Amino acid sequence: MEDLGPVAWPPTPIRTERLVLRAAEARDRPAFVELYASPEVHTYLGGARPRDEVERAMPAVPAPWPGSFVVALDGTMTGHILLRRAPGTPRPAAEGLADLGYLFLPHAWGHGYATEACAAALAWCDGALPGEPVVLTTQSANTASLRLAAKLGFTEVERYQEWGAEQWLGLRPPPAPSP
Repeated sequence: MEDLGPVAWPPTPIRTERLVLRAAEARDRPAFVELYASPEVHTYLGGARPRDEVERAMPAVPAPWPGSFVVALDGTMTGHILLRRAPGTPRPAAEGLADLGYLFLPHAWGHGYATEACAAALAWCDGALPGEPVVLTTQSANTASLRLAAKLGFTEVERYQEWGAEQWLGLRPPPAPSP
């Protein structure tokens, strides 16, 4: 993973109507373990890792990188958003661009939290990295993720085969400058 570049980190927590996006803290570790060990969460990501393996590997403060947001609902972590640059991507359309990734615990699905949180993270990205497009990749079989990508303004760039499944690569152009 590559750094996003010259961004101030961690930012002041971002508040939306129902959520807070903030840097990870030690208290988030159990939720991170649940997130990475959940078979439901990893249906389209190649499968979950065994819980004991995740427990052993998880640092005391998970995901301390710039661009890594804990999504908290009523003070409790319910998801993770990551804006990063993925080095060495096999997709030329994504090379060097900021990449949006997100995972939410199953109890948070279907309530609009991912849309609300990802929109807030993208707004932060627009301010921190003005003029930069953002890419997003998901399995084309993940219809919920494709709907979210469309709501967030991503349009398809290409589909390709990788990790034994068809992948969808979308691009969100930077917002137009204000007059």
